[in-house]
Amino acid sequence: MCTMQKSFYVTTPIYYVNDAPHIGHAYTSTLADVLTRFHQLYDYETFFLTGTDEHGQKVQQAAEAHGVDPQAHVDEYNLHFKELWKEMDIEYDHFIRTTDPDHKAFVQKCLQDLWDKDEIYAKEYEGWYSVSEERFFSEDELIDGKDPIGGKDVEWIQEKNYFFKMGQYQQRLIDYINDNPKWILPDFRKNEVLGFLRQPLQDLCISRPANRLSWGIPLPFDADFVTYVWFDALINYVSAVQNRKFSDGSPLWPASLHLIGKDILTTHCVYWPTMLMALGIELPQHILAHGWWLNGGAKMSKSTGNVVNPTPYMENYGVDSFRYFLIRDMVIGQDATFSDDAFFRRINADLANDLGNGLNRVHKMTEKNFAGEMPSCQVWGEAEDALKEQCLAILDQVQKDLAEIRLSQMVEEIMGIPRAVNRYLEQKAPWHLAKDPEKRDELATVMWVGAEALRLALALLSPIMPQKSAEGLKMLGLGPADSSHLRWGVIMGGEKINPAPEGGLFPRIQLPKTQAPPAPKAAPQNPLARVDLRVAQISAVEDHPNADSLYKLSLKVGAEERTVCAGLKSSYSPADLQDRLVILFANLKSTKLRGIESQGMLLAADGPENTAILLEPPAQSKAGDRAVFDAKVDLQEDFVAKIKDLDRLKLKVENQRIISGDFHLQIEEQAVLAAAKDGAKVR
Repeated sequence: MCTMQKSFYVTTPIYYVNDAPHIGHAYTSTLADVLTRFHQLYDYETFFLTGTDEHGQKVQQAAEAHGVDPQAHVDEYNLHFKELWKEMDIEYDHFIRTTDPDHKAFVQKCLQDLWDKDEIYAKEYEGWYSVSEERFFSEDELIDGKDPIGGKDVEWIQEKNYFFKMGQYQQRLIDYINDNPKWILPDFRKNEVLGFLRQPLQDLCISRPANRLSWGIPLPFDADFVTYVWFDALINYVSAVQNRKFSDGSPLWPASLHLIGKDILTTHCVYWPTMLMALGIELPQHILAHGWWLNGGAKMSKSTGNVVNPTPYMENYGVDSFRYFLIRDMVIGQDATFSDDAFFRRINADLANDLGNGLNRVHKMTEKNFAGEMPSCQVWGEAEDALKEQCLAILDQVQKDLAEIRLSQMVEEIMGIPRAVNRYLEQKAPWHLAKDPEKRDELATVMWVGAEALRLALALLSPIMPQKSAEGLKMLGLGPADSSHLRWGVIMGGEKINPAPEGGLFPRIQLPKTQAPPAPKAAPQNPLARVDLRVAQISAVEDHPNADSLYKLSLKVGAEERTVCAGLKSSYSPADLQDRLVILFANLKSTKLRGIESQGMLLAADGPENTAILLEPPAQSKAGDRAVFDAKVDLQEDFVAKIKDLDRLKLKVENQRIISGDFHLQIEEQAVLAAAKDGAKVR
């Protein structure tokens, strides 16, 4: 949970300078920028840090290949990130580079302090070394003789190196995580770290010989070695603010929130905090690990060529539209899929149809009927009262969502305002009121209420869409949003409205025409084809009002929403289930369970003492993905199944995989798992 305080310091991971900035980098930095702007909107003093990691063997080799000095190389390449952040309207307070002199001096001071305290020692070391990943791997970690991360060649190296006594901090770190359950967010990432810490924690190699890697910070106690990335890059979040204070004199450190991608969870939640513990430096208040952006169901990578470049989308459809999509479509902690279709439909539905349409209606009718001046409220009724109360409830919920860093859900709440305005306009039909002079006061009220509600929505969206929000507020005769906008009743009447941007605030994106779907197939005979299993995400958890043992779960299955009743109270708490990805028996015939219609069933393995162990989709899965068996069968989407169709499959657990006979349950060729003993039934 993000503690609500008068100051807010947020950090992103520093990005590897050789990388070409892509949507993954853009998302993390946009997330930090949006959080910073939201806190500013609520009158917090803020500090936003980002930057580039500029040392290492790959930088040295790239500079040699270009025939330039490494410093000249990184001086050029760090600009790629700065230029993109400027283009994306990302307003950081400081951009740190690990080649900055003050950072290098701080790193050397930290290393010397640990050396003096006997926290670092030298020893001979040998192992398989990957130049691509700039790290050693054990024999067991290799996959087909290649490094397990990038699949690149490794070479056997034997050499002296220096090690940090990380292992001695294992129990202290475990205790800290358990004593501070909201330190790692979301909860299931905390559990991943605790799972990693169940194995003995080894000491950490922190150096490289200078004769092999010269482009690094020299160890202060042995000039023949440079420090490796751990004590270089990971220290920057402290070094960048070592002499900075907020206006009240309080130091910026510890950071309020540190943002990372889930692929660097271990380095930032195990290596980094043990280093800080050894140095006697306070840990950051919270670390949040977000998911990956997927393309075609797979993680984006340069090797597969499926990386999304943000620039064309911003150039063609606007910076704020792109920022909106990133924040709206990734639930914090879960993976999200980027596609042209998803982007186009989100922008058209939310921004063009809902927000843009409502604003255009109010703006045009005000211009036409009130000589371009905002009217004041003249009469009041139940419809106006209902819309006001809804807006105030959403305003209250936004603060709660910000505290819990639930931005996707927050945006959905905010977009309820323009949707409510459009319903209000349909109900009041101001185009008819405008034809009757006796109803001018009622027309004025409709215009004022509609404008006031949309004004609030634009103010709340301003951290996500700063430029479009300012333009929309200008259309209503108002300046950019600030904390004074976070209430009902800002429009006083008499404000001079301004022309809309050419083409409208949010022009519709023209979608390509699609072909009609093929005719449905006959009902399948193969038992594997009779069961439609889907990934679903639990969006809400409630107690069943009529059954003590049941939860009432709200699920997202792609664009569809469902309600499922599940007997999981003895196995999972509501917090364990919230936002969790699960496997849903999606084509099971709906049935009422104690008065509530249940639209499917969650699959779980039998656990100890009559508990249930939910199936776990692969990490890259997204809500709506289909789980299939590795068998050549025609799946039937419109077949309505019964429980006996699932029973025929005789699902069970084998090596944590889910099997039916000789076939394994999988999603995009990745196994669906359950942390249950072999032979446990799945039902």
